[in-house]
Amino acid sequence: MINGVLLAAGRGSRYGADKLLEPLADGVPMAVAALRSLLPVVHRAFAVVRPGCGRLAHLLMEEGALVSIFPGADRGMGASLAWGVGVLPEHTEGILMALADMPFILPDSYRQVAEALRGGALIAAPSYHGERGHPVAFSIRLRTELEALSGDEGARSLIARHQEALVLVDVDDPGVLRDIDRPADLER
Repeated sequence: MINGVLLAAGRGSRYGADKLLEPLADGVPMAVAALRSLLPVVHRAFAVVRPGCGRLAHLLMEEGALVSIFPGADRGMGASLAWGVGVLPEHTEGILMALADMPFILPDSYRQVAEALRGGALIAAPSYHGERGHPVAFSIRLRTELEALSGDEGARSLIARHQEALVLVDVDDPGVLRDIDRPADLER
C-alpha cells in the first residue's frame, strides 16, 4: 500500500501571496490540481498544511485528502515531510511525496514512479530529459530516516545518502520539473 504525502505547508514568500490557492488557467487552485493528479495513484493522500490555512485545508479535504496541520511548518520542508510521514498509518508500504506547488505533473508520472517503488526500488523519482524531478517515492524501509528530517532541504540529504539505490524513471512529462515559486512561473 502506497500512501501519498502532499506538502502544502510552505509560506510561499517568493510568490507574494498564498500561491497554493492561486487558480490555474482552468480555475482550479494550484494545490487542488496537484492533489488531483496524486489521488488516483495512492491508497490515501495525507496533506500537510500550516496553521491558519483553513480554506486550503477545507479544499484539500473536499477533494479526499486527510489533512494534518503542522505547527512547526516554519522549520522547513524537511520538517514538514517528517511530520507527514509520521501521520501515515503503520501498514504503509511506500510513500509518494508530492509538492502542492507542482500542479502540472501528470497522473501517469505519479503512477510510473509508484510502479518503480512496487517493483522493489528503495527510492524512485521521474527523470525528464535527464533531469531528476518530482514526485519522489520512498520505501517504508526509510521511514525512520524520513521522520528524522528537518530544515528546508526536504529529502535531498537522504536521497544523496542512498544515491546508489535511486531508480530514475524516464517520463515524457515536463511537469515533473515545473514548480511554481513566482507568479511568472505560472505564465510560462
